[in-house]
Amino acid sequence: MYDLIIKDGLIMDGTGRPSFSADLGIKGERIYFVGGLERAEAEHVIPAEGLMVSPGFIDVHGHSDLTLLVDRSTPSKIRQGITTEVGGNCGFSGAPARGEAQERLESRKAIYGLTSSWTSLEEYLRILESKGLGINFVPLIGHGNLRASVVGYENRAARPEEIEEMRSLLARALEEGAFGFSSGLLYPPGCFTPTEELIALARIAADFKGIYTSHIRGEGDHLVEAITEALTTARGSGVKLQISHLKTAGRKNHYKIDEVFRLINEALTEGIDVATDRYPYTAGATDLDAVLPPRVYEGGIEEEISRLKDPPTRQRLKKELEDADWDEVMISGAARNENKWMEGKRISEAAEFQKTDPVDFLFDLLIEEKARTSAIFFSMSESNLRRILRQPYCMIGSDASARHDKGPLVEGKVHPRTFGAFPRVLAKYVREEKELSLEEAIHKMTGQPAARFGLSDRGIIEEGMFADLVIFDPEIIKDTATYQSPYQYPEGIEYVILNGRIAINKGIPTGLLSGKVIRKR
Repeated sequence: MYDLIIKDGLIMDGTGRPSFSADLGIKGERIYFVGGLERAEAEHVIPAEGLMVSPGFIDVHGHSDLTLLVDRSTPSKIRQGITTEVGGNCGFSGAPARGEAQERLESRKAIYGLTSSWTSLEEYLRILESKGLGINFVPLIGHGNLRASVVGYENRAARPEEIEEMRSLLARALEEGAFGFSSGLLYPPGCFTPTEELIALARIAADFKGIYTSHIRGEGDHLVEAITEALTTARGSGVKLQISHLKTAGRKNHYKIDEVFRLINEALTEGIDVATDRYPYTAGATDLDAVLPPRVYEGGIEEEISRLKDPPTRQRLKKELEDADWDEVMISGAARNENKWMEGKRISEAAEFQKTDPVDFLFDLLIEEKARTSAIFFSMSESNLRRILRQPYCMIGSDASARHDKGPLVEGKVHPRTFGAFPRVLAKYVREEKELSLEEAIHKMTGQPAARFGLSDRGIIEEGMFADLVIFDPEIIKDTATYQSPYQYPEGIEYVILNGRIAINKGIPTGLLSGKVIRKR
């Protein structure tokens, strides 16, 4: 007697091998049998004839560390087939948090009215798993958390004793179950960090057989140098390297993709363990103040705002930004209600409406909103995106936090990748454009990331594995979210099974919170 049988599906097992017809028998949380189950009985039977059955999608680059605490049902993830997220990316994680890192965390928690308190990873994970989760969560430790906890937001190299303190904090978090650490070298305080400090921390991660994921120091004008630095960190430490959301930002930098591929392939030949991930869109999203030079961030938000108010500093910054294309920057989220009208408008459009210079408009907006404005940047190449997705070392990530289409997690015009990244790959780049085969795409979403991050009992359809599964129609599946209307769920996903429980039933969420916090063994 099975708890669940999936009948007559076409199995895409996540290994990259061709699909095959079979039934799946599930007992408890795991796949118990793969084959023919003509006479078997089960509490629930899902008829899957004409549908594809794949492992649950693994989002290797997510940012749900806080939004999971706001709404544990995670509809924007589970409804696009994501059953596991790797969180704590780009240098920012839920923990650890001390000193200035704790202060920054408290300000972010206040936005959502979160009152739970923690300082260590273990404390955070216990809170996270206390009331159930709509997906599985794999924690990374943010280098920004480590540095802000010890050094703060000062623009200087860490002292030897501070590096040792950060190494100790990282080691403790790795002992508590983190899978590695991440850096966000475009953002404070990561942008103040010399390479030697990253190598020192990466050696700790390597000792624990962990991974180092990096939002590299530059993805446009300084792309090649940033890739070189990431590879230098891996060479100097022996750590497994994941280059986050690989891209070439800015038209004048699109040609650099060939050199990027050359550097990565050279490192692979040399024996460096390096891979990357990418979301299937040509626009990125982050805080609006990311357009500013890193020195402006020193000392935290209040110091940043003071610099933007200072006339001489403002004039120097204005000159540095005079070549920016403000038609390519869309305001996606405003903190103040009186500025909500700007959401969905380009900087150039909003500045023209207010009859002011775009850079002055930018500075004034950041001052007024205390740098809490988010933006979408239309700066990438579709041709390069296709080439990146085809690379054998590239996996799929959403670069998004879990959201809902109503309630407190509706915040401005979030990037459509939040609701549609994984179905978009299967619709646009598999079915329509045939850039990838279905087997390749599913492997990049399941078996490959599971192996990359050491999730030894997930990502593959095989007896004994956890029953995280997606059942979809490959002829119908598609994303529906757009830049102007992002809060729209995908089509064509009929069922999602999470740890043996039905989370999506005939396209509708069941409300079951059967996700887990996954700790590294």
